[in-house]
Amino acid sequence: MTDQPSAEATEQIAQHRERIDAIDCQIVRLLNERATEALAIRSLKPHVHWSLYDPKREEEIFANLARCNEGPLYGENLREIYEAILHVMKELRDR
Repeated sequence: MTDQPSAEATEQIAQHRERIDAIDCQIVRLLNERATEALAIRSLKPHVHWSLYDPKREEEIFANLARCNEGPLYGENLREIYEAILHVMKELRDR
């Protein structure tokens, strides 16, 4: 085995990174879409006298994520990610 990097492996890494960059851009667009929807809901809640924080809805979100998850992320990993997303959405809502 040589210490020289494989040109093929190097190219494959570059291709995977390009795909990851494109996926990251899609995720950012979707997070901004989600934030827009969350802000719309936030503006409507006072009209129906609903609390801004709804723990039942949060659990519905986590249950839906569990149903949607086909892996390779573990359920608890996905929940951690979404807890962070929901935290940021709450901060955005409260500004």
